[in-house]
Amino acid sequence: QVQLVESGGGLVQAGGSLRLSCAGSGRSLRTYVSAWFRQAPGKEREFVAAIMGSGGHAYYADSMRGRFTISRDNAKNTVYLQMNSLKPEDTAVYYCAADSQWVTLRRGPDDYDYWGRGTQVTVSS
Repeated sequence: QVQLVESGGGLVQAGGSLRLSCAGSGRSLRTYVSAWFRQAPGKEREFVAAIMGSGGHAYYADSMRGRFTISRDNAKNTVYLQMNSLKPEDTAVYYCAADSQWVTLRRGPDDYDYWGRGTQVTVSS
């Protein structure tokens, strides 16, 4: 079992950048597909990006591709989400998740077995 803790959220102006971190403990994140989701008030949890355990392949939601980059440092047991050109509609709680099924990059929240508690990102206009 793996525990996940997100950090790096905060308040940023539109057009700015943030880097979120997801630190794993209890087990190596190398054995999981890792992903980021987000949830805005009153909305369903939304897929952002996922990355293979090896870091060799990533998959993005269409609206984030080109602005967000997911990466991982297995030596630090940490997954990152670099967010650039932020927009007010990116405001949400961002969650890190891990999928025990490590063969395919999946985008459904129900596909993921472990979750962090989230970190708030607020983008002002």
